[in-house]
Amino acid sequence: MKNFYILAASLVSAFTFAQSGVISGKVIDESNKFSLPGATIKIEGSNRYTISNQNGGYEFLSLPEGNYTVYVEYIGYVTAAQEVIVTANHTTTANFQLIAGSEELEEIVIIGDFLRGQAKALNQQRNNANITNIISSDQVGRFPDANIGDALKRVPGITMQNDQGEARNIIVRGLSPELNSVTLNGDRIPSAEGDNRNVQMDLIPSDMISTIEVNKTLTPDMDADAIGGSVNLITRAVPNRERISATLSGGYAPIRDKGLYNGAFIYGNRFADNKLGIIASGTWQSQNFGSDNVEAVWDKDDNGNPYITEMDIRKYDVQRVRRSFSLSSDYVFNENNRIDLTAMYNWRDDRENRYRTRYRDLELQDDGTYVGEIRRETKGGIDNSRNKNARLEDQRIMNISLRGEHLLTPKLDMDWSVSYSKASEDRPNERYMDFRQKDVTMGQSTKGKNDPLVYAAGGEDPNNFELRSITENHDYTQEEEIGAKLNFRVPLSVIQHQKGRLRFGARLRLKDKVRDNIFYEYEPLNPWGSLANVQNVFWSGDNFNQGSQYVPGYFASNQLLGSLDLGNPNLFESSLQPAEFLSSNYKAKERITAGYLRWDQDFNEKTSLIAGVRLEHTAIEYTGNYIMDEEDLVGEIKNENDYLNVLPSVTLKHKVNDNFILRAAITTSIARPNYYNLAPYVNVIPADSEIAAGNPNLKATYATNFDVMAENYFENIGIVSAGAFYKNLDNFIYTYNNNIYTTDNFSADFPTVANPIPAGENWDFTQARNGDKVSVYGFEVAFQRQLDFLPGSFFKNLGLYANYTYTKSDAKGITNEDGEARTGLGLPRTAPHMVNGSLAWENNKFSARISANYTSAYLDEIGGNEFEDSYYDKQFFLDFNASYKFTPNWRVFLEANNLTNQPLRYYQGDTNRMKQLEYYQSRFTLGIKYDF
Repeated sequence: MKNFYILAASLVSAFTFAQSGVISGKVIDESNKFSLPGATIKIEGSNRYTISNQNGGYEFLSLPEGNYTVYVEYIGYVTAAQEVIVTANHTTTANFQLIAGSEELEEIVIIGDFLRGQAKALNQQRNNANITNIISSDQVGRFPDANIGDALKRVPGITMQNDQGEARNIIVRGLSPELNSVTLNGDRIPSAEGDNRNVQMDLIPSDMISTIEVNKTLTPDMDADAIGGSVNLITRAVPNRERISATLSGGYAPIRDKGLYNGAFIYGNRFADNKLGIIASGTWQSQNFGSDNVEAVWDKDDNGNPYITEMDIRKYDVQRVRRSFSLSSDYVFNENNRIDLTAMYNWRDDRENRYRTRYRDLELQDDGTYVGEIRRETKGGIDNSRNKNARLEDQRIMNISLRGEHLLTPKLDMDWSVSYSKASEDRPNERYMDFRQKDVTMGQSTKGKNDPLVYAAGGEDPNNFELRSITENHDYTQEEEIGAKLNFRVPLSVIQHQKGRLRFGARLRLKDKVRDNIFYEYEPLNPWGSLANVQNVFWSGDNFNQGSQYVPGYFASNQLLGSLDLGNPNLFESSLQPAEFLSSNYKAKERITAGYLRWDQDFNEKTSLIAGVRLEHTAIEYTGNYIMDEEDLVGEIKNENDYLNVLPSVTLKHKVNDNFILRAAITTSIARPNYYNLAPYVNVIPADSEIAAGNPNLKATYATNFDVMAENYFENIGIVSAGAFYKNLDNFIYTYNNNIYTTDNFSADFPTVANPIPAGENWDFTQARNGDKVSVYGFEVAFQRQLDFLPGSFFKNLGLYANYTYTKSDAKGITNEDGEARTGLGLPRTAPHMVNGSLAWENNKFSARISANYTSAYLDEIGGNEFEDSYYDKQFFLDFNASYKFTPNWRVFLEANNLTNQPLRYYQGDTNRMKQLEYYQSRFTLGIKYDF
């Protein structure tokens, strides 16, 4: 009862004007004037403390009038203190400039740039309330990582799925991309892809970000759609003085003997008597490379022996151009009021030519040979200034946000934000042309683990290939989100003389997504003859990474494909192909409203608690197409749905001492279904007895998460940590592939079809569905520090970075193609073992680092049965980078990626059944950087 009265009195007094004041200020680095986030600011002789934010700012609310000694602690920096006088209803400013280094025998030992970056990251990680991993831009710059995805794979518990050798989709603690979230300065980044919520991490260059914050547990004031984790990308803070930085580099990609070109620029300063601050940065990258690819599809013969029914040999030529621009600005009205404006624009052009030989429809003959057909397809685009005879994938993401921070009274703090985000993917004038030879006698070799081979028994002659099809499509996806936040903070403690805070607020997210594709096929009015009679190219097996036995062969050239005047009715007859796009198109609207209560309470100087609850209400309105026979549009289907998630959480933090911290958390989180899975489309193919349908009634996956973590920080800048986690997922989503027997009830689900699905027949049915439960558990360990505890001057400059994560999962409620329950399956995309390691040596001028990344094999997609399941094979990457600072402002650097020439490898059911094997080779970059 006593605590109840204290709580009631605290709530009343929280909004009253007592005789109290405020201390606020900023913590910066004395030498470079950079802000220092994550600093611990304390009032001597009391338990009052606070933590500096991303701008280095801090404040103490509701301090009684009087004199105080305020001091600041920061790993890797000398502690500083100053005397401050607080007066009633006023804000007193106390700024700190810290000296980087440590005091040894009354002498200050200065640390280098890299250790300053580590110090900045570790101070934020140590003082965060939840379980996080932090990477600063200084740390990212010490790895040879061109984009954010490649930088993230260094974090404990994270692996990445690659596209053309670059990290794209993020997997956190073994949980697939759709179970994680990616935000920019706390605002959700929309997805440029048409069917899912994944954020393309290779779209954002690494040098555009100041800090990467991986939140592995959530607090009530954070968006709840992050079961695996939430990755928050934080842009550069406005500097406290003028800053100029420029980088230029060039490189080489051996796989296509092409160049790599990069440039970046940063400028920032403060104006108007330091009230207005601005920092702008831009980057441009042009990467020219490619890949060699072999793919296979396996089936079983009548005796149960595996054989290849389809095989591809693919050659990719790629140009990837990234442009990125960001702007951050703040205006400080006074010590109690400020606003911030941040904006980022990312634009990537991905031009690709693909030359694909496909051996398909292979049927086993009595003599042991196979009969099938061969297709040779050229993938490209129109010949104009944008496509340049290649398939153009134009992806863009933009975000603009306005924020405000206001101290309304000495006991009431408020912040707000409004934001607008947009992502789009445009693929205009995408063209395909393929030639075909039918009834070809073939053989195949399936003995090798990595080199199964299909071949034409009599060889291949371009004179035997006739034109099969010419197509052109235009695919467009766009997602927009408008967001708003309002948060309040007041002092509230139920324990006398201990710090307590009550936070409450509201959140609104309005999402609008559309996919609008169209597809045409073209028939030449005049005969073309064979593949040998058109402008063609020949790609031999020489230098093909999988072996010279894989010969892509002859293809129509991309210049021929790009030059075709397909819109000329005197040359081509066009026909719309609804089967290629009607069922894919949809519209989606989502409205997410949320409110939360978060209470932070210190029990004593060592132990603190965060308890709270978040309510998120989701309302959706989706529109999809009802298709019969793949091309007849029966009509549109619109579906509305809504649901409420209640998400409580408790987080405990105990400081055994200032550097040894124990954490524990019980939290809840969700993952909303992918967009296309919710679209109420229906695609009925009576001739094949097949139905594919969306599922607008899918439930969001709901997770209860248990986490513990122990962290020990070293004063000479380092950490050793160990933790364990357990996640219980309800209503996880998987693809249901089943042969069903239709009933009257089933047919009633599709009442608008002109020719209803008859009852009493067997149909193949595909749909995303909710499974029962999944348990995911594991542990992670990490070590990071200089090896200066070893004897000898060499080890003083040697640093080790290493982490290991183990993840295991068990899924229930999955059925096979016959409707029978499957056992022994884990959650797709859950990698059991992940290892990162790097060894670095650095002094004031020279630094060198070798880095390794390993991920074990894991299930990627669940098929209709065990034989059809698809797996990612294990991967091991080795990278190297070095730099030399020949003046305080100029530095030259060298980077080498994928020294192991690690391929992307899939297999079907068993590791000996290779499904895809794609090589990228190494890349090398040499550059120079100027930092004023």
